[in-house]
Amino acid sequence: MRTPLLLLFAALQTVASAQTTVTMTTGAGNAQQTWYKLTDDSHTTAPLAEWDLAFEINGGFTVGVRANTQKGLGLYQAPYAVADWAAVDTNGLAASWAVLFDSDTDWSAGAFNRDADPDAFNLGWGIYNMVTHVVAGDSIYVVHLTNGDWKKLRIDALAGGVYTFTYADLDGSAEHTGTIAKSAYEGKNFAYWSFATDSALDREVASEAWDLLFTKYITDLGIPYGVTGVLHNKDVEVVQVNGLPPAEAEIGGAPFEPAINTIGYDWKSFSMSTFQYVVDDSLTYFVKDVPGNLWKVVFTAFGGSSTGDITFTKEQVGTAGIQDGTATGAGFQLYPNPAGQGAVQLVIDATASDALVSITDLGGRLVRQQRLTGLAGLTTRTVELESVPAGLYAVRVDMAGASVVRKLIVE
Repeated sequence: MRTPLLLLFAALQTVASAQTTVTMTTGAGNAQQTWYKLTDDSHTTAPLAEWDLAFEINGGFTVGVRANTQKGLGLYQAPYAVADWAAVDTNGLAASWAVLFDSDTDWSAGAFNRDADPDAFNLGWGIYNMVTHVVAGDSIYVVHLTNGDWKKLRIDALAGGVYTFTYADLDGSAEHTGTIAKSAYEGKNFAYWSFATDSALDREVASEAWDLLFTKYITDLGIPYGVTGVLHNKDVEVVQVNGLPPAEAEIGGAPFEPAINTIGYDWKSFSMSTFQYVVDDSLTYFVKDVPGNLWKVVFTAFGGSSTGDITFTKEQVGTAGIQDGTATGAGFQLYPNPAGQGAVQLVIDATASDALVSITDLGGRLVRQQRLTGLAGLTTRTVELESVPAGLYAVRVDMAGASVVRKLIVE
């Protein structure tokens, strides 16, 4: 997810393009997911129900794990330690067990990342060890499958770029160990797993190949509720303009929102008098896509569950003048942040053996640069801050042809 530093490190040039009308779909019964790219209208569709678990590939330190609760799968936090794996059952589930859902604002905050605290190296499903660079699982879950079966599940570890997880029937039978190697899905946000086939699924397009996802997902309406709408990619940001006809809407100085549900589902509503969906005619979205181009997007129709068709107009109104350097690539975390005037620790999920760390001030001046070598998987390195004055900085990591920017405060 990009930070507000985008406004400091990138500039938009105004352009004009013809308005075009596009229809994407979630299919009859909203049974499909469709990834869509604004620049060329390319799109890929896959069945929503074919997957159960999703493991984050390019999240860096966040290592999100999501669950397909939107298809009806139930996920529960079991009150058992990992050592009690053999004793797991569902006694007390209805009364007190936490029901888990994915965040609809952050891709990295999956159902398995509940109560995660990256500053304490707690990722929800496991704890990161600074010495071994392994995330070791510390939680047990119970999964209620859509076919009525129950499974117990633990995520054993993320070590050397490989997720390992184990699941079985509640009585311990039919135990299966699955693995997901990040290297097999390089350039994608997630790799997927199916309980039905006991196998991995390569179903998602490369992160750089899509901007918007048309899908059914779970949101919080006082209770978890399934809605159909649009979520955006990690390296996409959106400004929503309310209360004006689209022809009059301007982006102005409004900040870009990184929350992936900024477009969401509520650009439409259901009329109980006509039993039809009504699209808000005073709502406009300005979408900054993966390359940094700016698009004006206005939704015009929704076909409901009968077709799942979502129709909108798009018009390119800006293009990236200066790249902000936040393309999908190596993920990293800085701690402590704010940092003292001495050094900061950088936890990096390395996709290559070396990386270049550059620190720039608000004026874009380079104040520190450091080459990291001998990297492999999750690694912690010290970045020197000696003689760096107190202030706000951008830390950029360049590795394997990609770069990521994070904000750093030096006190």
